[in-house]
Amino acid sequence: MPESANPHAEARPLSARKTALRALYDRWAPRREEFIARNRYFHEDDQRYLRFLIPEGLKVLEIGCGSGALLAALKPARGLGVDLSPRMIEIARASHPELEFAAGDIEDQDFVASLGGPFDVIVMADTIGMLDDCQTTLAGLHRLCHRDTRLVVAYHNYLWEPALRLAERLEARMPEPLMNWLRPADIANLLMLADYQPVREEWRQLLPKRLFGIGPLVNRFVATLPLIRRLCLRNYLVARPMGGEAEDAPSASVVVPCRNERGNIADIVARIPQFCRELEILFVEGGSTDGTWEEIERVKAANPQRDIKLLRQDGKGKGDAVRKGFAEARGEALLILDADMTVPPEELTKFYAALIEGKGEFVNGTRLVYPLEQEAMRLLNRVANHFFSYLFSWLLNQRFTDTLCGTKALRKRHYRRIAEGRAYFGEFDPFGDFDLIFGASKLSLKIIEVPIRYAARSYGTTQISRFRHGWLLLRMMAFAYFKLKAPR
Repeated sequence: MPESANPHAEARPLSARKTALRALYDRWAPRREEFIARNRYFHEDDQRYLRFLIPEGLKVLEIGCGSGALLAALKPARGLGVDLSPRMIEIARASHPELEFAAGDIEDQDFVASLGGPFDVIVMADTIGMLDDCQTTLAGLHRLCHRDTRLVVAYHNYLWEPALRLAERLEARMPEPLMNWLRPADIANLLMLADYQPVREEWRQLLPKRLFGIGPLVNRFVATLPLIRRLCLRNYLVARPMGGEAEDAPSASVVVPCRNERGNIADIVARIPQFCRELEILFVEGGSTDGTWEEIERVKAANPQRDIKLLRQDGKGKGDAVRKGFAEARGEALLILDADMTVPPEELTKFYAALIEGKGEFVNGTRLVYPLEQEAMRLLNRVANHFFSYLFSWLLNQRFTDTLCGTKALRKRHYRRIAEGRAYFGEFDPFGDFDLIFGASKLSLKIIEVPIRYAARSYGTTQISRFRHGWLLLRMMAFAYFKLKAPR
């Protein structure tokens, strides 16, 4: 990035409020690091959570970058920081020569156009409170986005305004001008008005001081609890740009993990609709003893008009079968259909439509909206599903009514990112459902549910043990708590 984003562009005159704001930050810029040091725990925890939200190695734009410390902490492949204060930008360039910086007004669309892009992530940490026109500014950032860009807005809780003003008077924090003290609902509304869809929201830092180790413990294990979290100092909101997908009816692959499901194979092939022109069906067979493999070969030969593939599973468990199927899939849209036929194959059309129309980036089935067929789900299973649904909605900060429905859909490009980040969670899920759900949540993908009519199994016996697998699910929930809600 050159010394200015576009040296030939004539900057739009600043408003009186912005002129005063720039002068204020120019004056305090030399002491910026001093104030950060005084509040080191707050800034370290803030950076830690933003690193959780934003993986390393992305193209990141930070609006209101100050001295560049946060942008550097995110370790971007390309990092561009912009700030209204030229003095702040001078300090940032000197402190972080590996990054790019530009001084200018983000509300000036000529300046925005000069920034290039697109970026994978746009970060606005406290900046939204400084804007004259939040909605118009947010709308203008679309030119810097691609379809998977995430806009991350971090802001102070309005309930903390008196305490923060007192801290300014005591010079415990850098003075701020009169700001827009926006509630989380106000920010979400502004984002929607500017054609962004909020994806996740979180609150952090009930105690923004270390206090001999008490602060970190409270913030990790207490501050994120329901109701209490609304009192936290810091609010984070992640949104995605809205707009139709560029692709028109992309190819799709339906992965069908199967073990001892011989009686369902022919019906699966007959009943999967041809919902797109290029549709492949991948059976991943897991060591059946009832002739399932031979039945798949017979059905494949009897249906030459369908693109059917057979794969033998190397490992064990549905999760392993799904990974093998996804690794071999050619389609741009990846779907999972359980071979027990409890989810009718015809429902796949709804999953595909929700995905390609951009209504969701991770489409999960829910069996708990429509009435269930008799014997389709035992009472204890249903109670457990509702219990886990509540916990998951809290863990993921997105509504989840059914975590155990096996039918799912997502884009191949998103699955690749989930697979690339799998080391964060490790090998913990034999089912495969939670591996995908947790991965989608970590990437802040928009999760949406499609209600389906859940039917009773007509062939074979269930391969789920209610008590053994239920205990495993509880362990996985605890695991998810530490990975998603209370990350280090």
